[in-house]
Amino acid sequence: MRFKGKVALIAGAGSSAPGWSNGMAVSVALAREGAHIAALDANLGNLQPTLSAVAEAGAECIPLIADVTQSASLKDAVDATLARFGRIDILFNNVGLQALGGPEEISEDTWDRLMSANVKSVMLACKHVLPIMRGQRSGVIINNSSLAAISFLYPSIAYSSSKGAVDAFTRNLAVQVAPDGIRVVAVRPGLMATPRITQRLKQKFGDDFHQALADRHRIVPMGRMGDAWDVAHAVAFLASDDARYITATELIIDGGLSASVIGQPWSGERNL
Repeated sequence: MRFKGKVALIAGAGSSAPGWSNGMAVSVALAREGAHIAALDANLGNLQPTLSAVAEAGAECIPLIADVTQSASLKDAVDATLARFGRIDILFNNVGLQALGGPEEISEDTWDRLMSANVKSVMLACKHVLPIMRGQRSGVIINNSSLAAISFLYPSIAYSSSKGAVDAFTRNLAVQVAPDGIRVVAVRPGLMATPRITQRLKQKFGDDFHQALADRHRIVPMGRMGDAWDVAHAVAFLASDDARYITATELIIDGGLSASVIGQPWSGERNL
């Protein structure tokens, strides 16, 4: 049990649609190996499947409701975690929003909203958790980035920019806190088959969403998109002492997609 007695704060632990979200799978993966879970989300209803799954794994889990873009709200959640468990060993920053379009299509409000949810939330979580980890002289912070930070699959200028910022934040902070015994890394998923993605494809393509899913699976060299458990196993590795010398880097989880030739000119018709 790699995480016996350890405490993990999972920001974005819920699931907004049936099935395994990244946050839910990470919570359960760590719980199965002994971690106590502080499951944070903006919506209590989204947390219910996670709370049940962690309980089935035999671990303690507390629900936390917070707006991760607001410092006071997030601090209250961190304080509640500390009050219940006395420490925080693992922070997984998993909150994120997406919007399609380039600079001409998206609004300033959309840009600001994505930067707040995807970047500011990471900064604020670290702001409030780092003093605890410094006091412990140990801790692991894992940020959920995206292959979109370094590759083009469809126009998503705000999302891609925000994830590039997360990568830069990860590397900069990792060097800063390394002397304190704290590691900071990121996971960089590629095309994923998660409830949120399936929901988005259903909204966009209606009854044809199965073809859109098949198109996404087909372009991955391994023949399938990743799922939440692919992310969860990677996060569990990075959070463990097995990765004790790994920091200031991003682990790509994409089935070989980033190494393949996918950079055809954008036609506006790719079902991704």
